[in-house]
Order: sequence, then structure tokens, then C-alpha cells
Amino acid sequence: MDFHKKMEKLSITSTRTTNTNTNTNTDFNITNMWKEQTCTNLCCFFCLVKEPKSSIRRVGIASFFKELPLIDDQEHVMVLKKLWNMAMTQPDDPEFPSLGIFECMAKLIHRGLDNQDWLLRDQNINIPYYAAHVIGSYTMNRVDFAEKAVDSGVIPQLMELFRGRMSWVEQRVAVRALGHLASYESTFDAVAEYETEVINLSMHLASTCLEEVYTMFVGVKDRNKRVKYHRDLLTRGVGGLEMENRKAEEWASQLQYWSLYVLNSFAIKGRSITLMCKQDFLKQLCEMWGGLVNQTSPAGIGLIRILCYSEIGRRSIAESQEVIEKLCNLSRSSDDWQYMGIDCLLLLLTDPDTRYKVIEIATLCLVDLIELTTLGERSNVGEAITRTLLIDFSGSQSRTKKSRAQRTLEEIWDLKVERSKQEKMLSDEKVEEKRVLVRLIKQEGNHSFWVGEIEEALLKYTQALLLCPLRLRKERVVLYSNRAQCHLLLSDPDSAISDATRALCLSSPVNSHGKSLWRRSQAYDMKGLAIESLIDCIVFINGCNRSEMTSNVCPPLEKNH
Repeated sequence: MDFHKKMEKLSITSTRTTNTNTNTNTDFNITNMWKEQTCTNLCCFFCLVKEPKSSIRRVGIASFFKELPLIDDQEHVMVLKKLWNMAMTQPDDPEFPSLGIFECMAKLIHRGLDNQDWLLRDQNINIPYYAAHVIGSYTMNRVDFAEKAVDSGVIPQLMELFRGRMSWVEQRVAVRALGHLASYESTFDAVAEYETEVINLSMHLASTCLEEVYTMFVGVKDRNKRVKYHRDLLTRGVGGLEMENRKAEEWASQLQYWSLYVLNSFAIKGRSITLMCKQDFLKQLCEMWGGLVNQTSPAGIGLIRILCYSEIGRRSIAESQEVIEKLCNLSRSSDDWQYMGIDCLLLLLTDPDTRYKVIEIATLCLVDLIELTTLGERSNVGEAITRTLLIDFSGSQSRTKKSRAQRTLEEIWDLKVERSKQEKMLSDEKVEEKRVLVRLIKQEGNHSFWVGEIEEALLKYTQALLLCPLRLRKERVVLYSNRAQCHLLLSDPDSAISDATRALCLSSPVNSHGKSLWRRSQAYDMKGLAIESLIDCIVFINGCNRSEMTSNVCPPLEKNH
């Protein structure tokens, strides 16, 4: 009798037993008949999951999950790969979670860690990886699955992998699963039982994983010296050195991302803030960029912003000039997470206990952003920045010696209050007169530039900016951008960044003016800020039209409106 005929016979037996209302005996009988009448080869699992009779399939799968961790078979890995694939493609399907898959996966991880002989036999070394991946996939969307996983004892086994009992490959999937479990209110406490260890491990992994993966894998040029099962997992057995390296770098970035995700889950609840606010770690967070690799991840800046919502976090961040400077650089960038840098600075400036620790540095950055309108889904960003900067500024002139930040606040007051008030009274005719005069002065600046009188050109563009009505945004974009080019030629990258940023804030949409992006990219490069320079360069290239990309030339000065 073949397999499917056996299943058909089991189906008839199940129906008859159900009709006699002996449900408890039904499960027992079907399970026994499954054991007696089917083959013991684990490949039967692939047929079992296709069984059309739900009652037969469910009893068989439940029995299979109970027996799988207890028996030896060289086909274990094939089954785990199938389970992994199904968990990845159907993570919300309740069938396997309801039949004991979490307990099965936990026992398989335990067996692999407890029995080295078994782990190193056949391809069993892959099993803990796939088992942890299955747990993570089924718990990423549904809290009821997460609760089942916790009740099934997955956390102690995931913690063993997270501690590095095997390698960084298993750590990646273990921290992913723990991240999901820590994100739900009902399962957070189960992860928090290991709170201090989880926080310290996550901080360590986030800080070191990229270098570790490079040292242990990518940097090993002889493929034969790389861990073979790592190579197989990364490429599924297809692909050469280049693919292995690319996937390893991708996985390393994901390991960092999930480590930060775990930390975020605790920080959002105000837990372990002091541990995360160690100065060395805060500085390392600033170097963790997500957008270049994981497009949806704010990486380190995401955690810094969460920390800024707590008093302890703000105090710690305000103590580090290096962190504040990094936040300023992000705020004046074309990165997708620019708004997070701005948010952090505004939170620090709003708090009286941290405002005066950061205002000198932050003001010099944020002044360039006060004319931002929309940024992503946010509106009136510049107005929010202006209000925050001018919280305790009266506009009165003092004869005492002013700091640079105080002079900058006066500039903001003049631009956003006094000048705005005056220009509301201008008629359309007067605005047009000013437009013509500004154009003439700009042309004089252009002439000075082309004959090599860069300082004179800079003065002309400055004069034109002082005369140009605020509503003439397009004209001001060109003037700021041209002045930024002058600053570059005069080896003043800070002023170039400032003017290019102002031009980009006035452009529509924001950060879309190609020449200003290119000039700011050059200025950041002059200062040794490689990532900020690279991001502006990428945005510039993406925004170039076909003729600019073909010529590969960015005109040094913009002559026309």
C-alpha cells in the first residue's frame, strides 16, 4: 500500500471515529496508525504537508514535530530548509505554530549545542541556524505566535546562540528572533529576565560585528579557509567569492540592525538607559549608518533619538561634543534620516538642563535650516527650528561682547522676524525692482568669478542676497550656491557647507538642487567627512539628467536662474 493510500485509509478511520464522538481516542489512534503504517524516512514530511485532509495532516505534523528532535536522520537539514522556506513565505499561517513547531525548534537548538557529535554529523551544523530563523520568521508579525514561542521555551536556547556559542551567523538569526519577542508588550518581560546581559551583548555586537565579520570571513581571501557551512548558507551553494562577500557584508549589517532593534525595544520603555548612555558607545552609535545598506533602518541615529526622549539620555548626549557635531552633520545632509538629527538637536535645545551645553554648536548648524518648509511628511520644519532657537532671545541689542552663537541668533531674528515683517509691506512693483537689481549685482559677481577675482565675486553675491526679497526663493538658491563655490575655491569648507545647505533648503523639493549637492559633497570631502560627502554625491548623481551624467561635468558656477 503506497503512502497516499495509507493516508486515505487514515482519513476514513478518522471520519468514523469522529462520528462516534470519541475525539480523545481519535488523536491517539491516528498517531499510532501514522507510526505503524508510514515509512520512517523524514522525507515523508514533504508529502505530509500536502495531505488534503486537515485532520490527518495536523495530527501527523504534530507527531512529527515531537519526534524530530529525538531521532537521527541525514535528511534533517532538508526538512529544516523546507520549514525555513515556509516560515519565510507564510509567516502568518497559524498551522505550524499551533502544532508545536516552536518547541521542536527549541529542542533542536538545544540538541545541537549539547551534543557536538550529532551537530558535526551529516549537515546538522546548519540546523540551529534554520531553527532560530524559523522562530524569528513566525514571531515577526503576530503577538499570539510570539506568546506561543515564549511558552515553548525558545528564549533560553536563543540566548545561547546570542551569546556566541556557535558563530556570528547564528547570532544574527537569534538576535532577530529576540528582537521580535522584545517588541511585544506581552512577551517583553520574558526577554527582560536577561536584561543586563541582553543589553551588554547587543551593544557589543552592534559595535563590533562589522569588523568581526570582515576579519573572520570577508577578509579571508582564500575561500578554502572560510567556514564551509557559512559559505553554503550565504549563497545557497551558488555563487563565487564576490557573492559570498556581498552577502556576508549584508548579513553583518543586518546583525548590527537587529542588535540595535533590541536596544530600541528596551530604550522605548525607559529601560537600561544608563547602560546605553556610556560615552564610548554613544560615539560609536554616530558611526552606525543604516540607509546606505539597510534602506529602512535609521541605525544608530534611531537609538540616539529614542535616548533623547529621556532625561538621562539627553544629559549624556549633551556631554559629548563629538556626538553633537555628528548630529549637526546629519541635520545638514541629504540623508533620509536628516529629520532625526534635527529632532535630536531640538529635544536637547528644548530642555533647560541641556540647552546651554549644546547651543553654541547647534545654533551654527540649525541657522542654515530655518527656511526649510517640508521635509518628508513634516511641514513647517524651519519654523519649528526658529521657535526653538529663539526661545529666550528678545532681539534687543547688547553692547557686551557676543559669542558667535549669539550673533547667529541675531541673524535669525533679523531674517525671520524683522526682515519678514518689513517685506510684507513691499508691493509687487517694488519686488520686481529688487529682482532686476539683484540680477545685475549677480552678473557683476559672475564676471568677477570668471576673471579669477573670487573674493570680489563673494562680496557681490553677499550684497545681492541682502537685497533679494525672501519670497524670491529660486534667485536665492542660485546666489547661495554660487557663493558656496567661492568658499570652496577659497578653501573655506565650513562656509561652503553652510551656503550649500541654505540653497538646498530653499530648493523645491528640498535637497534637489544638483550643483549645491555637488559643492557640499566637495566641502564635506575637504573636511574628511566621507559618509556625508558620499551621500550628497549619490543624491546628486541620482538627480542628474541624462546629459549631465553623459558629460560627467558639473559647471562650476550657475549663470542663469
